[in-house]
Amino acid sequence: MNNKTDKPDQKEADVDFSSLYLDEHNLPKIKSASELEKATTIINTKSLIGKEAVINGWVYGIRSSGKIMFLMVRDGSADIQVVVEKSQVTEEVWEDAQSLTNESSLQVKGLIKEDKRSPFGVEMQLTAIKVIQIAPEFPIGKKEHGPDFLLDNRHLWLRSQSQRAVMQIRDEIFWSITSFLREEGFVRFDTPIFQPVSCEDTSELFEVDYFGDKTYLTQSGQLYCEAAEFALGRTYDFGPVFRAEKSKTRKHLIEFWMMDAELPFAGLDELMDFEEAMLKRIVSDCLKNKAYELSILKRDISKLETVRDKKFIRHSHKEVIELLNSKFDAKLSELDDIGAPEEAMLSELYEVPVFIYDWPAEIKAFYMPKFKRPGENIERVRAVDLVASEGAGEIMGGAEREFNYNILLDELKKRKYKYEDYAWYMDLRKYGSIPHSGFGIGLERTVRWISGVAHIRETIPFPRMLNRLYP
Repeated sequence: MNNKTDKPDQKEADVDFSSLYLDEHNLPKIKSASELEKATTIINTKSLIGKEAVINGWVYGIRSSGKIMFLMVRDGSADIQVVVEKSQVTEEVWEDAQSLTNESSLQVKGLIKEDKRSPFGVEMQLTAIKVIQIAPEFPIGKKEHGPDFLLDNRHLWLRSQSQRAVMQIRDEIFWSITSFLREEGFVRFDTPIFQPVSCEDTSELFEVDYFGDKTYLTQSGQLYCEAAEFALGRTYDFGPVFRAEKSKTRKHLIEFWMMDAELPFAGLDELMDFEEAMLKRIVSDCLKNKAYELSILKRDISKLETVRDKKFIRHSHKEVIELLNSKFDAKLSELDDIGAPEEAMLSELYEVPVFIYDWPAEIKAFYMPKFKRPGENIERVRAVDLVASEGAGEIMGGAEREFNYNILLDELKKRKYKYEDYAWYMDLRKYGSIPHSGFGIGLERTVRWISGVAHIRETIPFPRMLNRLYP
């Protein structure tokens, strides 16, 4: 992939501006929004069959057959076919329609008619048109484009039908999560982007100069959500997080969105019950509300229906190691992590997501409570990862939180963490400490799984990857 992180200083002109001006033909045809009639959205035209409607939007497809034209128009809420018959409109309207190009903006008026052949169920019989702008030739055509070209033009690629479908599914998942949490009594709590301490892996932190002091971009809001639950009970945050991980896989981004939630007085079993209920809700909402978008992406919804309807699998880390060694001769030790290859193996065995719990302590974070099983020498923690089906990999991670002050103090000492960095976090174990659990879900990984797209770069509006910081 071409490195697009280095852009010229914007204070210096790097092109001949005289060559950038649009032809008069492509400049706006109106001077302000006051020239437009009041319009409805395309999604609302379903209730206007037999009535006249006005809609604003963009042309994304044109077919012409002599004296009849078919314009595909979108406005963000939905798409509609606009039929233009030469015999039914004035010469001026016909000429305006003939002048349109893909991505031209316009306002159209016409009769809404039922059309069972249309995915949307209605079409418009045009009577009037107001052209806003005639777009020049659009850079992204029907021919095959490489990923670098599409990502360089991400601001335009977002207009494609498939990318709009992914963004609609992303929006549905966001609201499904937040609606579910609100119904379950959670309070949203916005945690800081600048954080002076690490929640997990210090090697993945983005260091920032904060007026002469060293701080980091957040990799999780978890520690601050823990503080919030002592004041507000069930709490969550939902925002961007950053991982300075030099990975180029189709599952990794540098900047992504994470929801972290904390459940006071809850153990690991209750946590897994909650995660399963939430994920089933997300899948159910997408199947119900985004069936059209899933069909655009050619998603096999039967696999999602299975996830919605069947109980998830639960295995301990030890059981997973033994299972994969037995079924695939994976040659894993009891201390090994479960990475992408192993997650793919699990997907061959199960058609629903798999909870993996009770992980080796040495590969997990400092705040997780440790224990030893009878007959084992391995220290484990009460942690759980949820691996999605169809090879999508881990999309959720959670754990009980160590709530004994002295035990957590020993762990800080063992890991050589500075006490002063975590003094505020340790206070939570001094004043009314409680058993509690929490988890996080990656929005983009969930979108990728439910939408079925191949690469995570398509699941976020403007992806930030190892070699991409533009546009």
